Amino acid sequence: MEQMIQTIAIAALPVTLAITLHEAAHGYAARHFGDPTAWQEGRITANPLKHIDPIGTILVPIASLWAGGILFGWAKPVPVNFGRLRHPKRDMLWVAAAGPGANLAMLLFWATAMKMVLLLPVNFFSLPMAEMARIGMLVNLVLMVLNLFPLPPLDGGRIAVSLLPSQAAWRFAQIERFGFPILLLLLFTGVLSWLLTPVMGLVMGLIYFIFQFPV
Repeated sequence: MEQMIQTIAIAALPVTLAITLHEAAHGYAARHFGDPTAWQEGRITANPLKHIDPIGTILVPIASLWAGGILFGWAKPVPVNFGRLRHPKRDMLWVAAAGPGANLAMLLFWATAMKMVLLLPVNFFSLPMAEMARIGMLVNLVLMVLNLFPLPPLDGGRIAVSLLPSQAAWRFAQIERFGFPILLLLLFTGVLSWLLTPVMGLVMGLIYFIFQFPV
């Protein structure tokens, strides 16, 4: 129990940042391309209280850590009115990609933190900081790759809608009403892990190569 409490305390910052900045990035991109909805509702902020979903941001990540599986969670989706974007179909791509893009930036940030820990002399803070950086890298990797999965309403699904020809895009977008049940089915049957694990391994391998981490 004590070790679990320590893990949650160390993971709290990187997990909260990963989820909340992902959503804030969507809102910022939407405002940039013409939809101020998220800005008007105060959602373009790093303040986690504006984004926290009690179940998705707190209970589910803690449960996934407790179970020892893939760290999983979500925040309250940032409201985006795609009809208010200057070029709705084209700009949807950039609004959707902003969330995974924020996770990529945080993945690189935590990898840099890990590199600094490895280079600096060992002290009292080295071990917890290394663990925080490791969790930060992992959770941002998972959120980035998961959200790029081409299933509406995930970001990858909306990117696909943006890229497909209009009629095919409209038909593909109809999947969104069933998207979350499909995602849960893929998650609990292990299919999602089977599909995403090789991609996550490839990305993490590239990070290890760039930062020259010991294998």
